[in-house]
Amino acid sequence: MKLNLNNSAVPTRENRLGSITGYVGDLNDLVDQSRNGTLKNRERCFSQSSGCLSGCAIGMVAAIRDVAVIYHAPSGCTLYTTILGDQLATRINTSYDTHLVGTDMNESDTVFGALDSVRDIVYKVKKQYNPKAIFIASSCVTGVIGEDIDSVVEELDEEFDIPVIAIHCEGFKSRIWASGFDIGDHAVLQHLVKPPVEKRNVINFKNFFESERPQITELFAKLGVTPQFLYANSTVEELSHLSESLATVCICGTLGTYLGNGLEELYGVPYVRTINPMGMAGFDAWFREIGRIIGKEPEVEALLQEERDKYLPEIERLKPELEGLTAVIGMGPGYTYEVARVLQELGIKVVWAAAWHYDYKYDNNEVPPALDYLQNTSPNNIELSVADQQNFEIMNILKQYNPDLYFSRHPGSTVWAIKHGISAVYVADEYMIFGYKGTLNFIRNILDTVRNRSFETNLAKRTKTPYTDWWYDQENHIMMV
Repeated sequence: MKLNLNNSAVPTRENRLGSITGYVGDLNDLVDQSRNGTLKNRERCFSQSSGCLSGCAIGMVAAIRDVAVIYHAPSGCTLYTTILGDQLATRINTSYDTHLVGTDMNESDTVFGALDSVRDIVYKVKKQYNPKAIFIASSCVTGVIGEDIDSVVEELDEEFDIPVIAIHCEGFKSRIWASGFDIGDHAVLQHLVKPPVEKRNVINFKNFFESERPQITELFAKLGVTPQFLYANSTVEELSHLSESLATVCICGTLGTYLGNGLEELYGVPYVRTINPMGMAGFDAWFREIGRIIGKEPEVEALLQEERDKYLPEIERLKPELEGLTAVIGMGPGYTYEVARVLQELGIKVVWAAAWHYDYKYDNNEVPPALDYLQNTSPNNIELSVADQQNFEIMNILKQYNPDLYFSRHPGSTVWAIKHGISAVYVADEYMIFGYKGTLNFIRNILDTVRNRSFETNLAKRTKTPYTDWWYDQENHIMMV
């Protein structure tokens, strides 16, 4: 990976990682094509829905404490970025003062441009809120008309005593919303992270909402280190020291690849590249690699043994109740293959796994660890598809396979699975399956779901879905050309 911090724009995942949004096949084929360089994106002859990268980009930086984000966009686009509200609601420390401001572009702005308006808004935001940094984000409209927000940023960055940063998050640039994560990371690396002065006993931990901050802090304390959570609830001052940390880890491979590899390339901060800490095998592999990098192997083994002693007996007692269950998965790629691995650890058969996109190879030019591990350990060759939230395809798959369970990280498809009479587990919290403790709670959640299916059964009897019998009769679940 070679970063270009002289440019405020970031290459899309399609260009940088060869990421795709269209594929149908199986686990072995996908991994083999990734390794030998033959994987190509397939187009759809019909597309039902998707997401926008702007929410991910703005959501990341807006989670930083005491900053302001000015979104140069129509009001509808600004409304979409209220993902910020979800992040703020889950913070442990509520002493923040972050503001999201839209420029409310209208028809006149679209025709004649509105950089003067942007400049005026920046001055007002600086005076009224006194933020520690100001981000100016572009949108599809500003990209189409060629608004030069970089010129405004360059002018005001020299004038102000705080960083003023451009974020190029035009939604039409990429079909992959995870490109927005990279855009946010690029802005932080380019403008906030400073060269190291001295090493600190800190591990950078990129996650979404820091909902398990106390647990993570306690676990890391047993290794004699402190976690720096990114970016929710972090400060501009804390971010300036990321280059001084012992290592960078992430709760999701898709979320952290740009920042982790960037800090390693620029400042030599090791990036932990293992399967994610979901489930028992993932937790063990993740912590062991952290221990190896920071020289704390004995402490890690003691920590893992303590977790096993506390939770493994109950896990083993409940696991037999899961044997024989079947599942379909529909999530982002950072979770689809990880959750498939965990379900197989628990004795549940994955009959189909759909990821919203697929990164051909990560920034270190290797196949994503989760997929590589899954191929080496899976008891069967799982059928896979790549679909950017094409709900109609998921519904066809559910109808054909009729699994016991559907697992999703996005509530839209979860609701439709239930309307089909299929029990669904909404894996919303990124820490829902974290380590031995999370795995035990996950098992209990699954058992609560399958032991009483009366709601799903009754709802399915009374619900008419918009999908026709013609579509459900199609053996080809994915509409590729």
